[in-house]
Amino acid sequence: MEMTTVLGLAIGIGGILIGNLIEGGHLESLVQGAAFLIVTGGTAGAVLVSSKSEDIKIGLAMLKKAFQQRDDSNLRKAMVDVLDCARLARKDSILAIDSRINSMQSKFMANVMRAIVDGVDPKVLRDIFEKEIEVEEERLLSAAKIWTDAGGYAPTIGIIGAVLGLIHVMGNLSDTSKLGAGIATAFVATIYGVGFSNLIFLPIGSKLKKKVLDEMKLKEMILEGALCIQAGLSPVLVEIRMQSFIENG
Repeated sequence: MEMTTVLGLAIGIGGILIGNLIEGGHLESLVQGAAFLIVTGGTAGAVLVSSKSEDIKIGLAMLKKAFQQRDDSNLRKAMVDVLDCARLARKDSILAIDSRINSMQSKFMANVMRAIVDGVDPKVLRDIFEKEIEVEEERLLSAAKIWTDAGGYAPTIGIIGAVLGLIHVMGNLSDTSKLGAGIATAFVATIYGVGFSNLIFLPIGSKLKKKVLDEMKLKEMILEGALCIQAGLSPVLVEIRMQSFIENG
């Protein structure tokens, strides 16, 4: 569990609620079903209009990653696998790596090592897999962007909710019993819009982007290590080159 995400949400939302209580407010005054529906429904609709269905599907599936603890062990496990291949290539030959390919957990690593075994030119190999990394990064960042888009739309939808609430108030000036509810809906809709944007949508979008960059760094490390093996570098030099990815993480 990514504790920074959980703590951030707890502190952010809790601070606002506690501050409201200190100022004499009541929790019930912040609970408005109409305002919630306007902001969440309007924001969801805007995101659906502005995004591709694939981005929506992937972006929603990525949400769980915002609550998953960053695991640097994936980098170290990948480095160990690449170093095993480097030692095997130094001991026997690059062709000997073929026996390890089917047991590799990373499909990307398996594809890179297979290309090395097949004798693909280093420049061509780099171009092919760097392009693959670039395309994958663009696809995942586009999916993560639905959350930052939601963060951009929510405050404006909140203002729409506020205007709707005021319209309701102005249309019922003769019935003073409805004035309070209308004004409450107006202000609460604005709070929901700004709060959802700055406490949930934008932070989650930012965290998911960082997760994507971590995944791409893992693939870049694998590619760099494989190219070092292909260049005939010793396992020690391969490890030094790959270690830089972990130290700069």
